[in-house]
Formats: sequence, structure tokens, C-alpha cells
Amino acid sequence: MHPARIAELLRPFLGSNLPTCHSEERSDEEPAVLSPAQLLDISTYIDLLIRWNARINLTAIRDPEAIVARHFGESLFAARRLFPNPSASSASSAVKDSDRAPTVADLGSGAGFPGLPIKLWAPEIALTLIESNHKKAAFLREVVRALTLTSVNVQAARAETLTATTFDVVTLRAVERFVATLPIAAQLVAPGGRLALLISAAQLDQARASLPLFSWTTPDPIPLSDSRVLVVADRPQ
Repeated sequence: MHPARIAELLRPFLGSNLPTCHSEERSDEEPAVLSPAQLLDISTYIDLLIRWNARINLTAIRDPEAIVARHFGESLFAARRLFPNPSASSASSAVKDSDRAPTVADLGSGAGFPGLPIKLWAPEIALTLIESNHKKAAFLREVVRALTLTSVNVQAARAETLTATTFDVVTLRAVERFVATLPIAAQLVAPGGRLALLISAAQLDQARASLPLFSWTTPDPIPLSDSRVLVVADRPQ
């Protein structure tokens, strides 16, 4: 897909006056603009996804424009809130120790959403993609290779085997067995870290009830969706 068309489709998700996950207040920042290199990476990613999707079931969405809006748009919507000023100098806003990159884990990564678009948005993060399906993990490694991404670790393992490691941010989107998976995701969050969920509004009460010790932000409706939201929960120190 042409990068200009990708930019047009993503505009609703990167508009101005959007809240961040650090505050309930609206910001005065200008609409985000993806660079030509970022748009080209997304175009390459889409081509790979469509090619691999013909062989393994990565996504039920087949139309390229729908892929941009549903997968990339939603993922970048979350990315902008989690990392409102992506740059090496802003990394300290996500972790207490400003000498290291923020660590992010995407649990049940599947076709790489939202983890890989977050990496494209905020290249400074150290990203771990957790995907137990080995064919899907192979696809993730191919995307990482094709886009020459660094500091990305693909873990072809079940998340419950990795809970000895914790991360500054853990993302969860469109996973099976949501209620059972949520406590596992919570165990991966470092003290003072954040759990970011891209879910249906109908799942909010389940999420809050499952993790009563976490501090929950106000859900942020996802553009062009009737029911999906981004909600972030802070783990106590």
C-alpha cells in the first residue's frame, strides 16, 4: 500500500488533543506525523502480513485498508499514549532509571500487534514479543529482520514460564482466555510499571475485578470503534 494512503488512514488515530496515560487532562500537542521511513516500514509489514496470512492464520482481516485501521491504527493509538514523546531523551518518562531503555512486553503477540507498531513509534524501547505459536513466532522474527529492528526479542514460549522477568510496560490485546491470561500479564509488570489493555468496554469490569490492587485509568475510546477502549493499570511500587 502506498505510504500516503497509510498516513491518511492512520490520521484519526494520531489526531491532536489526545490524552496520555499519565494524565486525565487533554494535551495541546499537534497531530502526530509519521516519518516517511515509518510509513515505508508499515507498508513492508502489511505486505509480509498478507503474504504469510495466505499460509498461516495471522488475522481474519484480509483487506489491507482494514488492516491499517484495525491493527496499526489501534496499536499506534496505544503507542502515542504510552510514549507521548518518543525519543531517546524521553525514555526516562517511562522508567525510573533514565540510563536504560523502557522495557515492553507484548503478551500473546500473534501477528505483532500492538508490540511492533509501538516499536516503530518508539524505537528506543526494548521489546519482547511473547507468542507460544511457533509459526506465528517465525512470522514475527521475519518482520523484525525485514524492518531491521533492534532490541526486539521474540519468545516462542507460554507467558507463565517467563514470570521471573518483569517489564516496565506490558500490553495485552485480543487474547484467548482473557480472564485467565490477565493475572499472568499482571505478574510480568514490574513494581511501578503499567499494564495496557486494548479490549472491549464489556471486559472492563472483569479486568478491574481481577486486579483490584492496580490503579486504573479512565478508559480511552479507540477512534472508529463503537466498543473498543484502551485502559491502563498502574502496578503499585
